[in-house]
Amino acid sequence: MELGSVVSAVRSKRVLIGDELRPAVVVIKDGKIHQIVSHSSRLSEDDGCEVLDVGDSVVMPGIVDCHVHVNEPGRTSWEGFWTATRAAAAGGVTTIVDMPLNSIPPTTTLSNFHEKLREATGQCFVDTAFWGGVIPGNQLELRPMIQAGVAGFKCFLIHSGVDEFPHVVDYDLHTAMKQLQGTGSVLLFHAEREVEKPTEETGDPSQYSTFLQSRPDIMETEAIRIVTELCLQYQVRCHIVHLSSAKPLELIQKARQAGAPLTVETTHHYLSLCAENIPAGATQFKCCPPIRGSINQEKLWLALKAGQIDMVVSDHSPCTPDLKKLDSGDFTQAWGGISSLQFGLPLFWSSASKRGFQLSDVVRLLSRKTAQLCGLDSRKGSLAPGYDADLVIWDPEREFEIQEGSIHHKNKLTPYLGLSLHGAVCSTILRGRLVYRDRTFCPKPLGTHLLIPPKTNQAQL
Repeated sequence: MELGSVVSAVRSKRVLIGDELRPAVVVIKDGKIHQIVSHSSRLSEDDGCEVLDVGDSVVMPGIVDCHVHVNEPGRTSWEGFWTATRAAAAGGVTTIVDMPLNSIPPTTTLSNFHEKLREATGQCFVDTAFWGGVIPGNQLELRPMIQAGVAGFKCFLIHSGVDEFPHVVDYDLHTAMKQLQGTGSVLLFHAEREVEKPTEETGDPSQYSTFLQSRPDIMETEAIRIVTELCLQYQVRCHIVHLSSAKPLELIQKARQAGAPLTVETTHHYLSLCAENIPAGATQFKCCPPIRGSINQEKLWLALKAGQIDMVVSDHSPCTPDLKKLDSGDFTQAWGGISSLQFGLPLFWSSASKRGFQLSDVVRLLSRKTAQLCGLDSRKGSLAPGYDADLVIWDPEREFEIQEGSIHHKNKLTPYLGLSLHGAVCSTILRGRLVYRDRTFCPKPLGTHLLIPPKTNQAQL
């Protein structure tokens, strides 16, 4: 079967239907899952009907990664739609949601959103949705962007790392929340806030512990305290991105019990990496909030199992190698961001499977809940009739090593280089088309822009 061709059915001895793996055939019609029938069903291959038999490889819904920094336009030397979405396809990710920074211009106005859409056109190997941004003074842009199809908005409570996306203060948050009331949209928070530092940092900047001490848990806790209060006051959907610390989980639980429409994600790096193992000068491990210790990591896993954390994402945030300051190994000066878009599924499975998580948990945390956050849950993230035929075909048992030559991100620097993982992706199907198989890609991008319909009608807005 040629790459890019239409797949009429996928046959496997291991199709994940609900919580159960069983032999089945996924029948596809017009890019949608038409029905799921028994493995023994005879399907005609006449008239160009393409049936893909994948043996005992696992067939699951494609991954929906709702936290990806593509950086185009403006910083395409860091990443771009062409390379990011190829990496996504190679990792079984069939939908990404692009963050409003670090592109120039950022997605903070309707005009900038249209520019982003133009830049992405014809470049996406997987389907792509888009977050808008909340910055000081742009509150009147929010509803026009909702009408144009953004999935929601992101803001920072601390310096974002780039000057063109300034962080918000209390006044900006209240004005934004008033605009978002009644829209059904969601506001995402980078939940760190500056706190008074008792003494000036004097540690060795090449030691990871020096950087870690500069971003203590209290910064997340204080920021999340603000988020929970706003969420309860305005009853606007709120979402905490990349939770690194387990300490604020109690605050989050209390707010939810009080009726706050609040969700929270963590990332593959907080679940896979820990501070004790980061070598001196290894700035490829730097991200914000920081990777914390192993005791904290186990608490995140427990919270994930208990349903206190809703989803797991990549927070793919690449840059050019020079910005990582590897020559000096200075954690205080290096760009904070980790590249992992291509490896989210095996990273998660390699750790989760040892902790009693099942394949159904993978779908819930990496596909269904992420699709739900950005308003795509009626068509993405589930293996059921009527949903887009977005499938990842993979081998959970197969071990492989991450090597530079197999990385499809534009910049190959990642803390995962040389790591052995379980869970090799064999093929990726996007709306019934074979877009990736065995390290090769469809010759042209087949991804589309996903514009999210507003939850309320124009008159109400």
